Order: sequence, then structure tokens, then C-alpha cells
Amino acid sequence: MEQAEKVKALKRADIFAGLNSDELAALAAITFERHIKAGEFVFREEDSPQNFYIIANGRIKVSKVSPSGKEFIVTFFEPGEVFGEVAVFANKPYPASAQASADTGVIGMRREDLLGFLSRSPEVSLKIINMLGGRLRDAMSRLRDLAGERVEQRIAGILLMLQDKLGPELPFTRQEIADMSGTTVETAIRVMSRLTEDGVIKSTRGKITVTAPDRLNHLSLGTFT
Repeated sequence: MEQAEKVKALKRADIFAGLNSDELAALAAITFERHIKAGEFVFREEDSPQNFYIIANGRIKVSKVSPSGKEFIVTFFEPGEVFGEVAVFANKPYPASAQASADTGVIGMRREDLLGFLSRSPEVSLKIINMLGGRLRDAMSRLRDLAGERVEQRIAGILLMLQDKLGPELPFTRQEIADMSGTTVETAIRVMSRLTEDGVIKSTRGKITVTAPDRLNHLSLGTFT
């Protein structure tokens, strides 16, 4: 990947959105590339936080395993998104596993290289800290919302989040939606069947299409009847 392509990929990442061209070019100089085959793990839960990554192409699934051995999908990351950065900055083990759900290319940064760069560029450090703070506040707000939501609201919220990232056609199974919303596949099927009957979504094997986003938004807010 050429330097200009790396700069372009970094610019797409929200935590680097406030950096200027010179800062992005300096940051690109300490990156490395990695290609991950579908099904391959980038890192596993509790691994040492050596690197964090920006997705250039493909998709990454982030998941955790419960004490009973059940996998819960936390989220999916798409091109332009960053993952693993919280563990790297906190110097704590990765809190979840990251696995390629399609052939994926990433741009990585080694923890020691990033910290060395930030020590020489305090103004960049402040920009990144401010962005990470905003992401943490958003995540905490979302967790508070999830704690009080019914399963219908959770599934609607997941579908809206995925639509914002990918558009109306979502290449996910009902099992994956169930895992992301913390419910059983049977419950997810029941809820999504209702949404299909109401004309809010269309669902076929391995794909969900959002056809009425406004109504889906009402459901996520608990105002759909």
C-alpha cells in the first residue's frame, strides 16, 4: 500500500479525523499492513495489547465467550473503523476477540511506536484523547440504554446501527443479530418475523433489508405500535 493510500485510510478513522495532512503522514510512517483470511483471528480475548488496527477493507467481528462457552457478538467493524485501541492505550489485555468475517486488510500500529510518536507530538495526543473520550461517553450511554430496553428495542437498535454503517442491505443472519442483541435465536426470529409482517424489514437467508427505517427508529425508541 502506498503512503498516500495509508494516509487516506487513516483519515477515514474517527480517532484521527482531527489531524492535518502532515500529522497523518507522520502517523502513516509508523504503520504496517496485515492481511487476514476469513475466519482468522487478529487477536483473542485476554491477549497482550501489542497492536491496534484500522480496517482498510473487509470486516472484523468482535466477540466474547461466556463462562458457559457461548459466543456473544459484540459488534462488527467495517472499513475506516478502528479496533483494539482502548486496550493499547490502557495497556490492559484485549477485552474481546477480533476475527475476520471476510478476507480483510488492516493497517496496524505497534503500541511502542504509537506511544513514541505521541510523546513527540503532544498536540496530536490531545486530539486523540478528546476523540477517545467522546467514544467512551457514547459507549456508556449506549450501555445505559441497553440495560433498560426490551428485546424488540435492542434488535431494532442493532439493525439501525448496522444500517448506518452498511446501508439498508445487511449481510447478517438471524443468529448473528441474536448474538449482537444478547438474546436467543428463537426470540430474534420471532421479533424479526413481526417486523417482516409489518413491512419494516425484509429477511432472506443470510440477508436482511431495512425497508422502513423511520418505523424501525420508532421501535428502537419504544414508540412503535
